[in-house]
Amino acid sequence: MIELITTRCIGSQQEMASLLAERGYNVTQATLSRDLKILKTTKVPTDRGTYMYILPESNTLKDKLLSKGATDINANFQSGFISLEISGNIAVIKTRNGYAPGLAYDIDMSNSPEILGTIPGSDTIFAVLAEGVSKEKALKVFSKLLPLKTPYSLKK
Repeated sequence: MIELITTRCIGSQQEMASLLAERGYNVTQATLSRDLKILKTTKVPTDRGTYMYILPESNTLKDKLLSKGATDINANFQSGFISLEISGNIAVIKTRNGYAPGLAYDIDMSNSPEILGTIPGSDTIFAVLAEGVSKEKALKVFSKLLPLKTPYSLKK
């Protein structure tokens, strides 16, 4: 099922069941629903006006390292990142469609005191910065979490 989700644009449980049946796995809708929940899949809109299942982009080791502040995120971890804009105490992060939830999760798991929390959509994340965090400090923090070319390449 994981291979199908990561390589195909599957928009319904019925479509997933059919693809699994083609591979010799006959599953009930209840089993499929439970398995999708266990995998923590999310259904996101596509550019074509349809929906597709995606998997969260996290793993246990990375989660532990992030929560302890022990690692910076390598650009390869967040291939869906597009841009970052900061206005007051709100950061707006644009991603490719479907990548925002995983990236928001990584930002939240970093437990950075400068970032109070995030609200992801499918391609946009709102991050609320703590009171008094300067734009420069926010850029420094985000440069550890996002593949920014340089913290000063953003609009001031």
